[in-house]
Amino acid sequence: MTDRGKRYQDARKEVDRSRLYDPEEALGMIKSLSKAKFDETVELAVRLGVNPKHADQQVRGSVVLPHGTGRAVRVLVFAKGDKAKEAESAGADVVGADELVAKIQEGWLEFDVAVATPDMMASVGKLGKILGPRGLMPNPKSGTVTFDLQKAIGDIKAGKVEFRTDKAGNIHVPIGKVSFAAERLQDNFYTVIEALIKAKPPAAKGQYIRAVTVSSTMGPGVKIGPQKAADLGR
Repeated sequence: MTDRGKRYQDARKEVDRSRLYDPEEALGMIKSLSKAKFDETVELAVRLGVNPKHADQQVRGSVVLPHGTGRAVRVLVFAKGDKAKEAESAGADVVGADELVAKIQEGWLEFDVAVATPDMMASVGKLGKILGPRGLMPNPKSGTVTFDLQKAIGDIKAGKVEFRTDKAGNIHVPIGKVSFAAERLQDNFYTVIEALIKAKPPAAKGQYIRAVTVSSTMGPGVKIGPQKAADLGR
């Protein structure tokens, strides 16, 4: 295992690894333990009681964080005609059709989120092997394949985040920056947890939220009690 730096080691000593913290206390610790010279991202990791190998137990969705992610997002839109004009007026950073598909095939990937109108998917489908592994492929389930470009782009710019279980049944979602006020981080945290609860598959049995951890980019993880996280009646 790679050795961690002194800042990380010092911060880790402040965390009781045997304890399950309240969400508010854990997020407060993340802020106080951040010593990096840049504004670190606060990450939420949740282990769910699902088996993603079964299609009826996969968890996928998106949610707009009330206070955004603190990050400027570059939005690319595959559209043509009037829809291309709509995307531009809605604030898309890059708009194009088949010529944009060709550019990406040549290796260009200077964007964070891709949106496409349904009529463009025949062309965009050619990019599956490029965009898929990077999590950039437009998908109807996440709201990135749509004719309502105004809403899609607006949500993304406002702080929309996507979540999807990995092979081990874990979810990883950014919920803000350490510079955010504690109350804003808490609001974003509970918004994601609530979205995960609503997305619970009917086929999932037993305890659904099994482990919850928050951390900053360069800091140690702080564990939160699963039941405390799920307690939305704050």
